Amino acid sequence: MYQPIQSERLYERIVDQIERRIVAGDLKVGDQLPTERELAEQFAVSRTAVREAVKALQEKGLVEIRLGRGTFVTKGASGAVRHSLGLLLKAENGSASLAEVREILEPEIAALAATRITEENIAAMTEAVGIMDTALDNAEVFVEADLDFHLALAEATQNPLIPLLMDSIIDLLREQRKRTGSVKGGLARGQHHHKIILDAVMKRDAQAARQAMQNHLQQVREDSN
Repeated sequence: MYQPIQSERLYERIVDQIERRIVAGDLKVGDQLPTERELAEQFAVSRTAVREAVKALQEKGLVEIRLGRGTFVTKGASGAVRHSLGLLLKAENGSASLAEVREILEPEIAALAATRITEENIAAMTEAVGIMDTALDNAEVFVEADLDFHLALAEATQNPLIPLLMDSIIDLLREQRKRTGSVKGGLARGQHHHKIILDAVMKRDAQAARQAMQNHLQQVREDSN
């Protein structure tokens, strides 16, 4: 069922294998993990390593320990969802899957935001654009401001569920933007599109905002390949 482990940080390798089985659907919500002893035997590690792994899984919200009953897979909180989605990015076509999700969601988010945006939302997006202007040679700072820009745009829809949807893939977006930032001219190209999107939503032009976001995501897709 599991592969024997050989590593200095054994518990992390155990966590990784169990996480992947949860993400793949082999382990579903409500399923019980084998006992500590059984897991130690299957992984060919000490029970101490298994205990540390279970503790880490619990802290991530992926499992819960029920006293006297055992350890069970749980739905967890949004942080656990983000972490699980991060595992998908490591899988084949994970980047392409994220691009498709963004292309479905974000153009309509931009269009809706253009019809509902407030001055407070505009100020937040403008601030993010200003930071990105000063960080074209600093990918780490640029990427964080980039994420703030897209979250502010989601908040501008005035629909409380949309920022939650965007927040659930924020770690994936961060990794994607880091990759595009490593491409020569990638940050500058992204910034060009950010300014067009901001201009469209400030003018309350839903169609222009939708098209601007579509163009931006096409640029991101090309720079990610």
